[in-house]
Amino acid sequence: MKDRQKGDAPMHTTTSRLKQFLHRIRGSTIEFDLKSYRKILSQINELEDGLRRADEGELTKSAEDVALRARRGVPLDDLLVETFALVREVSWRLIGLRPYDTQVIAGLVLHAGKLSEMQTGEGKTLAAVLPVCLNALTGRGIHVLTFNDYLARRDAEWMGPIYEFMGLTVGFVQEGMDRQERKRAYASDVTYVTAKEAGFDFLRDHLCFEKEDLVHRSFHFAVVDEADSNLIDEARVPLVIAGNVAAPPADPRRLSDIVRGLDSATDFQTDEYSRTVNLTESGLDRVEDILGRGSLHDPQNIEILSQLSHALHAEVLLARDVDYIVRNGRVELVDEFTGRVAEKRRWPHGLQAAVEAKEDLSIQRDGEILGSITLQHFLRLYSKVSGMTATAQSAADEFEEFYDMTVVVIPPNRSCTRVDLPDLVFTHKDAKHRALVAEISCMHATGQPILVGTSSVAESDRLAAALQETGIACQVLNARNDELEAGIVARAGSLYAVTISTNMAGRGTDIRLGGEHGATRDEVIALGGLYVIGTNRHESRRIDDQLRGRAGRQGDLGSSRFFISLTDDLIERYRIQELIPESQRPHKQDSPIDNPVIGREIERAQRIIEGQNFEIRRTLWKYSKRVEEQRKTVSERRQEILQEKHAAPIELRAPEATERYDELCSSVGDDVVNEAIKQITLYHIDRCWSDHLAAIAHIREGTYLFSFSMQNPLDEYHRETLKAFLVFQNRVAEQILRTFLHADITEAGIDIDKEGLRGPASTWTYLISDNPLGDWLNRFFSGIRKAFTKS
Repeated sequence: MKDRQKGDAPMHTTTSRLKQFLHRIRGSTIEFDLKSYRKILSQINELEDGLRRADEGELTKSAEDVALRARRGVPLDDLLVETFALVREVSWRLIGLRPYDTQVIAGLVLHAGKLSEMQTGEGKTLAAVLPVCLNALTGRGIHVLTFNDYLARRDAEWMGPIYEFMGLTVGFVQEGMDRQERKRAYASDVTYVTAKEAGFDFLRDHLCFEKEDLVHRSFHFAVVDEADSNLIDEARVPLVIAGNVAAPPADPRRLSDIVRGLDSATDFQTDEYSRTVNLTESGLDRVEDILGRGSLHDPQNIEILSQLSHALHAEVLLARDVDYIVRNGRVELVDEFTGRVAEKRRWPHGLQAAVEAKEDLSIQRDGEILGSITLQHFLRLYSKVSGMTATAQSAADEFEEFYDMTVVVIPPNRSCTRVDLPDLVFTHKDAKHRALVAEISCMHATGQPILVGTSSVAESDRLAAALQETGIACQVLNARNDELEAGIVARAGSLYAVTISTNMAGRGTDIRLGGEHGATRDEVIALGGLYVIGTNRHESRRIDDQLRGRAGRQGDLGSSRFFISLTDDLIERYRIQELIPESQRPHKQDSPIDNPVIGREIERAQRIIEGQNFEIRRTLWKYSKRVEEQRKTVSERRQEILQEKHAAPIELRAPEATERYDELCSSVGDDVVNEAIKQITLYHIDRCWSDHLAAIAHIREGTYLFSFSMQNPLDEYHRETLKAFLVFQNRVAEQILRTFLHADITEAGIDIDKEGLRGPASTWTYLISDNPLGDWLNRFFSGIRKAFTKS
């Protein structure tokens, strides 16, 4: 066993005093002052000194004692110092890792339900074990929500000995596990699982007809790893469970052929940021003539018009190897934030089928949505949520507004020595590409390891091909297995290593200088450590910072630099060139632009874009909040019925239902009748809820029209969704009553097949991509602009 650490390195703040002061006077939701945490830390350190002299039996007794007191109702805060000190000592003895003071402080922050910002390589996995152990002592179950399946299994197995010594059970959930395996994992005191898998299991639970089939317990405390990704980037991505495949009203292939023949100059136009595309009047006339169905705005043609819009969007705005890839005969979406394949994700409302038609692939039908919930709303089911990430400050207001979560900045255990070099800006992509190849070739010749972050599959393949032509071997990671990927990224710090990756590949895996085991660490340090190159700026500065953070872990040497061109997709999409004063705009040239004004304008544009995206998320939150309240009401009622905590439904209190209930109880028994009522009620709640979700989608699609009549779209949307919910409730009541009055209920119960009460033969889960059309929301904003322009 290696020598015990004698003491922690001094804790240095990464933010200047002036910046901290400005945050304070603005009433910032970011905490820099750690005095209150340090006070508790000193108590933990004092107690730990005594534990060092204890033998294993004494430590075991201490663990049993704190668990007993926790389950007897002693407040966790009263057990905090003792538990943290004990876990720290156990961690050192069992896995050879003693949490640094900074990790202990991060654990205190997590226990308080806040968000801990810790730099890459600072040991978030171990820091989380401290509050997780403490909160798990109550026996109510803790979820650690990881970034991917590989990390869920790795972290559960890695930290497992600590939990087991503390008398706690630990489990993990993986995609592909059956119901019983999942149920056992969630029954553990600590469960490692991705947020998406936990959310999908929640949706599956809400289609169960027997309480024994439920896998989840109540939602108590969740620690969210990579919180910026789960709580911000993925927050508005709905998780969906679907079944009952339905055929579209028109053949997607024919519509794809039609839009492919349209004239881009006269038949359609895109919006100012190329996020949406719409037919012009002449284009609509042309399509109507081809289809021969009359006006596509007639009620009977609305669905075909919607399909046509999807076909146009797929053809004009979605690019292969940028927005999606084709692999094994299937369209697989590429996540806009990570540049990697987004597993189990689909575009909604027919867009997926439109892309499949465009690529001449087998068309996978959408099916009927049976249930859905966004990660944002799912995470709010927990009594307490905390999180950790390396990049939180720029989204601090959003964490506060949506999750009531304060960001606490934890300084690194060792000061960051990474050098972030100024961006190199070029006038066009070809010049940037040539400069990238030259830079990589030059640095590779020295042996310095290089990690290149690209924004798309196409770009990473193109760069890899160019390097191979120069004789440079490289690893390319852009859409692969997480475990394989993590292993490659772990070796990206080796001498002469060149790794080309999409932006966050390997997230959760440290890049160790000198390779996975540090064999050539000294040589790599002598060369300056890991060199990180970004080939694009991104909509969010957090994504840029995440890439930079791959270098300079735990005080290591390292450097980073971004190569940008004024024809990059981000620059052109948001017309950032127009922000540059005309007198400062450069002519086309191969060398980098020597003008600091341009770099400042690009950074300013990023802040503007972040603000726009925040407003979009805020608007979506306002729109989804009412429907989420409805879902919660229905969900609670359904669970009461499933758990048999609910009396006979109010729908069956009509005189004729009461009479039939009494007659059936006399002939077949109370238990049989009540079980039949339960099955009838659950089926119709599910059936009508699915119809309600479809109705809400139609209302949402038409929301932008309210702005043309100068009505408040949000108010009208709420009004319409309330009307739809009343329709839902009435339909549920009518269907339950009708089925109960006419169903054949015998001593064997109710024949669900005969009565048409069986749910879908199969269901599947997927994520709807994050507002890919900009559809209703962009039309909503567009409608407002047009309405005010006309006025």
